Amino acid sequence: MNIINSNTKIIVGKNSLDYLKDYKNKNILIITDKFLAHSELIDNVLKNLSENKVNLFDEVFPDPTLNTVKNALKQLLLNEIDVLIAFGGGSPIDAAKAVAYVAQKGYMRNCELIAIPTTSGTGSEVTSVAVIKDEDKHLKHLLKSELMLPKVAIIDAELTKSLPNTIVANTGMDVFTHALEAYVGKNSNIFSDALSEKAGEIVVKHLYKSYKGEEYSKEQMHYASTLAGMSFEIAGLGLNHAIAHQIGGQFGVTHGLANSLLLEKVIDYNSSNNDVMKKYVKYAVKIGLANNSMSDEKTIVLLKGFIHAIQRLMNIPQNISKCNISKEVYFSKLKK
Repeated sequence: MNIINSNTKIIVGKNSLDYLKDYKNKNILIITDKFLAHSELIDNVLKNLSENKVNLFDEVFPDPTLNTVKNALKQLLLNEIDVLIAFGGGSPIDAAKAVAYVAQKGYMRNCELIAIPTTSGTGSEVTSVAVIKDEDKHLKHLLKSELMLPKVAIIDAELTKSLPNTIVANTGMDVFTHALEAYVGKNSNIFSDALSEKAGEIVVKHLYKSYKGEEYSKEQMHYASTLAGMSFEIAGLGLNHAIAHQIGGQFGVTHGLANSLLLEKVIDYNSSNNDVMKKYVKYAVKIGLANNSMSDEKTIVLLKGFIHAIQRLMNIPQNISKCNISKEVYFSKLKK
């Protein structure tokens, strides 16, 4: 039996932020980072919330910590917040989701959660999971609860147009990893497969063009991110993410880059299972990298070849030694 929840209302397309004008006389907390808090992008949010009391929490850094969640929670409780808005990439969204969870579970404070992604990668705006870092133990904890599923996700590609190329590249590889892992996962089904196939097709056609600055491709990648998030909300993720989270926790490697580093090796490992290998082959064909006349072995080579080529084209490091991590540091962490 499969249970598919689609409880997030998705607002998509031009002028999507106008949806916020429906909120009036609310106590609102926006959780974001310092860069976005002082950018023109947040002005587009604030102007649509003019009839509300708006508070700003801008202490989110990459890989939000338990302390970040605690400090934001204090502000939420102090100001009796009704609506919680996550504005940013995966880190602000995950932080806000964790805050919403603790507020409801621990303090019976039920806030409406709105997610507004400004990067095209995590898909966190449509999932019930969040990743929070324990700084003391250098570990990342995966939290999962329907209490963290945003009620509304606003998908406005205008917010992504000024992203640096490095972020476009790393988050784009995160999209592909989400789609691919969900597709070969044990809990995949016809619904998650359809979402993954469309997300992968978009990545193949538009990731590099997005990296090169084409606006239409940036828009398409923003949609692909949400599609892939919807897929792994149904099917879950796998080994690639399990290892990537620990690489991020131990070495501070950004999440999309950590996923990218592992993709080819994980495909090789998982392909030792013939059923999983067949699913990789099917995926490569569905997203336009191969055709049915090719052998399975050649199709796997083409799938990995696409990953390798797109990494090189976007100047993504292809092993951890290229991520400013010395051998001494690397092996000392492994011993622990």
